[in-house]
Amino acid sequence: MTDVTLETPLAKLLGGRTATAFTKAFGYETVGQLLGHYPRRYATRGELTELTSLPIGENVTIVAEVLQVNQRSMQSRRGNLLEVKITDGRGVLSLTFFNQAWRSRELVHGARGIFAGKVGVFRNTYQLAHPDYELFTNDEAGAGDEAATLKSAADTQRWIEKPIPIYPATASLASWQIQKSIELLLNSISNIEDPVPAEIRAAEGLMNTEEALRLIHLPERAADYERAEDSLRFQEAFVLQIALLERREWLALQPATARAVTTGGLLHRFDEQLAFTLTGDQRAVGEQIAGDLASNRPMNRLVQGEVGSGKTLVALRAMLQVADSGGQAALLAPTEVLASQHLRSIVKTLGPELAAEVHPVLLTGQLPAAERKRAGLAVASGAAKLVVGTHALMSDSVQFEDLGLVVVDEQHRFGVEQREALRQKAQWAPHTVVLTATPIPRTVAMTVFGDLDVSTIRELPAGRAGITSHVVPVADHPSWVNRVWERVSEELAQGRQAFVVCPAIAEAEGNDDVEEGDDFSEALSLEQSEEKTPIKLASVEATLAMLHEHPLFATTRMAALHGKLSSDEKDAIMQAFAAGDIQVLVATTVIEVGVDVPNASTMVVLNSDRFGVSQLHQLRGRVGRGGVPGLCLFVTEAPAGTIARERVDAVAATLDGFELANVDLELRKEGDVLGAAQAGGRSSLRLLRVTRDGDIIERARQIAEGLLADDPGLAAHPHLRGAIDRRLDEATKEYLGRS
Repeated sequence: MTDVTLETPLAKLLGGRTATAFTKAFGYETVGQLLGHYPRRYATRGELTELTSLPIGENVTIVAEVLQVNQRSMQSRRGNLLEVKITDGRGVLSLTFFNQAWRSRELVHGARGIFAGKVGVFRNTYQLAHPDYELFTNDEAGAGDEAATLKSAADTQRWIEKPIPIYPATASLASWQIQKSIELLLNSISNIEDPVPAEIRAAEGLMNTEEALRLIHLPERAADYERAEDSLRFQEAFVLQIALLERREWLALQPATARAVTTGGLLHRFDEQLAFTLTGDQRAVGEQIAGDLASNRPMNRLVQGEVGSGKTLVALRAMLQVADSGGQAALLAPTEVLASQHLRSIVKTLGPELAAEVHPVLLTGQLPAAERKRAGLAVASGAAKLVVGTHALMSDSVQFEDLGLVVVDEQHRFGVEQREALRQKAQWAPHTVVLTATPIPRTVAMTVFGDLDVSTIRELPAGRAGITSHVVPVADHPSWVNRVWERVSEELAQGRQAFVVCPAIAEAEGNDDVEEGDDFSEALSLEQSEEKTPIKLASVEATLAMLHEHPLFATTRMAALHGKLSSDEKDAIMQAFAAGDIQVLVATTVIEVGVDVPNASTMVVLNSDRFGVSQLHQLRGRVGRGGVPGLCLFVTEAPAGTIARERVDAVAATLDGFELANVDLELRKEGDVLGAAQAGGRSSLRLLRVTRDGDIIERARQIAEGLLADDPGLAAHPHLRGAIDRRLDEATKEYLGRS
């Protein structure tokens, strides 16, 4: 056989059938990809796994002991049923086998082993139907001759204590089958390339890749895999930071048009007419952006800040600086409601004279054809210096005369391809500002946004009255929901307004009518191991009907707002609410960001456990925006102690978005840190965790910066280049290679 490398196809070593199973289960096709499938934990032959916390409906691998074996004939059909009960000393799990009585000779009382299968429930008892298993003893179990050939008590003890890798597995590939395949690969491969240079490994006390891979998969003792994990974790951080820093440098080399500040220009006149003073953070971040725009290297800056901290004002000042140079700026918003709100706010803030000069226009998918055509012509001719829109801005029919700045509002609502489609409409690389009201922990910024400069606005404008938040646990106190509506009516009696937020638009079976684009699916994914019975969701239509019949709201002016309304309908409702003509707005998450009604004092979030941490924080930010104190009531049916309730409690406990960002990350874990995927999905990280490994990430970035300074093209480090190519899939490579 030819030399085996990390690029060798799995089929050459494992055979076509097994290789196909790995490709189907995990997408692996090469030796290197399978060797990167690390154990999720380690067991020992003396360990018993807790059976009381197994997740129903999921494939599990457990270590347990046979408690009882019972064989009987089936009543409803021919054949026999073998039922085996296993235990960890606390819980009991049932194994069932149909017409396989011979297994009773293996699964005898007291036998220990690894059992794998899908967890189900039958007659209130957890069970695995037709599980795979491998026993530790050799007593009629077919587990091999290892135990029988042990020479001494010391050998026996080592065998008992030797760690057993437990891998992420599927129904078709059990953990020990994965282990055997990986062991075959390790015995076949030699001279594994090491992406971390020898001098860096020596300085950081790391083992080489070949040794680390062998010890993480085939450890003799716990210290082996712990050292291996440390080395491979640093390697992962190092390769990732090199890739991100290369992307950052590549972007910086693209030619861009400098947009310097013009004395006496639009920006200068705008600042002179402002009726308030910019906060210190707004000034500082504005100066950073102004300096970036004045360079012929394209700006790529992330501006993060608390809800209501004035990020949009900072972005507007940048847009005016670009307009002063004759260029155009595009503001991309995630919803039509927010895009319309942005346009109205911009026109109002500019004043009639400046607005007439920059001619801001709106482009959304639901605009009437004639209006959309007029806006498109204004953009193409360059007459419109400021363009606000939704995904419609990325349409092939939309052309810019001189696109100099792209502002992406609420970046987490857009994928990489969507943002890139807008950037490609510029003749030269446009400057880019990405806004987020979901603060990002430093370690995440270094991984997810490692190719961007990060600016932070913490300071809130003066005059905010603050927000009080309360959790209303109706599962524990059903009558408290009455007090919720009493509090809303009390606020209305003082001339104030209220939002009521629901996760669904209409009452329906299941979750088919959830507002598109919210975090509902993300929140549900956190519940899978906690809750198996469907919950009836609060809907806009049913809630509005209930409030109309409620005696406290007999004369209250109310309306519904959700994504299925037309653009004109949504715009009219929001304007009526802003004008005070509507007192209570029952809505979905279309009001999550950007909606600014200073007189709105109260927000009620029904089924609040069905939303993510950042989304609850965003929703709460719609009240308390003026001189009126804000009140937010999170109504939840989630029991105390569940992840769902933990999310709601965390948001109610603090208004600090930066603190909540860390909580959010801990609960959701990392999403794909490279490429088009957004946070919340399956992580592309293997051992590295941004919530835990901040020191490693910072150290790896520092070393990566030094290496790239000495060897920008990695000409002297071909193994590192190869590791980057293997680590990044095709979509990620395309992303990292874009301007």
